[in-house]
Amino acid sequence: MTTFSIQPFLSFNLAMVLLIAGKVLTLNCGFLRRYSVPEPVAGGFLCIAVTGLAWTLFDTQITFDVAIRDFLLLVFFAGIGLKSGIRDLLAGGRPLVVLLVLATGFILLQNVVGMTLAGLFGMEPKAGLLVGSVSLTGGVGTALAWAPIFVEQLGIINALELGIAANTLGLIAACMIGGPIAAFLIRRGGVLTSGGRDLDIGAPNAAPAVRMDYFCILWAMLALNVTVILGLALHEVISAAGVTLPAFVSCLVAGIVLRNLAPLAPGRKVRRVWPGVDDALALISDLSLGLFLIMALMGLHVWELSSVFLFILAAIAAQILLTVLFILLIVFPAMGRDYEAAVISAGFGGITLGSTATAIANMTAVAQQHGAAHRAFVIVPLVCGFFIDIVNAAIIAVLVG
Repeated sequence: MTTFSIQPFLSFNLAMVLLIAGKVLTLNCGFLRRYSVPEPVAGGFLCIAVTGLAWTLFDTQITFDVAIRDFLLLVFFAGIGLKSGIRDLLAGGRPLVVLLVLATGFILLQNVVGMTLAGLFGMEPKAGLLVGSVSLTGGVGTALAWAPIFVEQLGIINALELGIAANTLGLIAACMIGGPIAAFLIRRGGVLTSGGRDLDIGAPNAAPAVRMDYFCILWAMLALNVTVILGLALHEVISAAGVTLPAFVSCLVAGIVLRNLAPLAPGRKVRRVWPGVDDALALISDLSLGLFLIMALMGLHVWELSSVFLFILAAIAAQILLTVLFILLIVFPAMGRDYEAAVISAGFGGITLGSTATAIANMTAVAQQHGAAHRAFVIVPLVCGFFIDIVNAAIIAVLVG
């Protein structure tokens, strides 16, 4: 087995090339645009195809150093916070609770499916949690944290491989189903889209000229950097108190506070002088998210799937089916059957199969196609990154028992 490791600078530049390739693909492929497939996904799959072929045909593993990936996620959520007004947060109260209840119920179903399939494959039923909410709703971080416990307490020796493999396929699936589900719901229900161009992330497809200049970019970069600094400081305080939460949640909260309370944020006075500040924030956030997701896909190791391929394939197929049916029959109706509900539905697959970034990428692709959905971009990150992690940890602890 030959291994090639790509250095950080080259990996970062390759990520930019892949993001450009994804943009070109979506511009020239009507299918990708029609079903709102995120541009980073199109580019990232090119990388997965190349590394997969290198491993299959030439017995060569290609890995990338993508350490900057986590910082890009912090910048992205700082931007989400800086575009979140108090009115949007207040409006998201009841829908946020509804979405959290739905996600909690889905976690239980997800684990029942995983444990049932594990039993059918002659495995320890609790190994099914690793193809349930541990790796899918929880993500790779949760899988890494719980794998030693499954090994020590339950004797599931390949727990880490199961968790990482399930997360790998779940992430890919989440990237693919969000946009098509939203497109189907909008067409089938005759949903009236917003058409709003004031997007939380990115710019609309076929957008007019963006009103940005040197100072707009400078203000946006300063606001984002200060938000990340404050978010990381808040994260340290929270960690010192013994509470474990992702750092991006702290950056999201810091952004919300700055936007609504601090004069440094791009508030009304700043936007009156430089009206393109919001556009600059949206585009920098979009670029950060795109590069993060590209790097997440670059970091996937297809060779880690080989030892548990059949079980993982069956489990992920069942989880995808469960997710799609749950969204169509429960999530969309419960969230109001309107355009915001369709955008949230696009993100729900990211909540339950992939990651917070995947959920937002799916919603961004839909919003760029059909218009802004401000409430969705506040509710989903809070449910993904804050509440559901706490609920999921409690459920896993009870089931592992």
